[in-house]
Amino acid sequence: MLIRLEDIEVCHEENVVLSNVSMTLNKGEFVYLIGKVGSGKSSLLKALYGEIPVRRGTACVAGYDLRKIKSRKIPYLRRKLGIVFQDFQLLIDRSAIKNLEFVLRATGWKNSGEIRRRIADVLEQVGMPNKGYKMPHELSGGEQQRIAIARALLNMPEIILADEPTGNLDPETSGQIVQLLHDICSSGTAVVMTTHNYNIVKAFPARVIRCENDGLHHLEPGAPLGGEEPEL
Repeated sequence: MLIRLEDIEVCHEENVVLSNVSMTLNKGEFVYLIGKVGSGKSSLLKALYGEIPVRRGTACVAGYDLRKIKSRKIPYLRRKLGIVFQDFQLLIDRSAIKNLEFVLRATGWKNSGEIRRRIADVLEQVGMPNKGYKMPHELSGGEQQRIAIARALLNMPEIILADEPTGNLDPETSGQIVQLLHDICSSGTAVVMTTHNYNIVKAFPARVIRCENDGLHHLEPGAPLGGEEPEL
């Protein structure tokens, strides 16, 4: 089991954001976290990668106990995770390849040949084998997000955490990005994706957990998603 949360409490700046939270995630599983803006979806992801504290309960992610983890160990936890943000967060002063190389060298890769091969592999995986030389501003939003997903895949993570990865994209591109994440999941990497776009959830079905009223609600397959359903 890659994630096991039992009755945890997530706090942000001393305020309780989520309480009585329980969930599991297994290898190769895809889970949507849905809910309105401000419902705690992003805070839960931040707790999973050690950005904000978990209090109470049991919280294990990729073999690490979030209740006991030391700050110096958090980078090792994050190497087992791939994190994808809504706003891409690419370094704008260097090409896509140099963005990816920066991450590999920062996480301990030293052999230039191995670095080149790994970058080529992830660019191929996200459908961008010939765009690596381009600067971020020369890429469309969808292409930038593909590079961001390639970056998340570099260290062969056990889990991808994708926080509103389609939030800045048009409907067609959003569908392509979600399909890519499902393809990655099919290859064995678990995915947790937050979204408030319920049309995407309907178009690309998977297990659904709703953040609501400071807690998590596990929905049965085919159950109504609840709340407002924004148009694409």
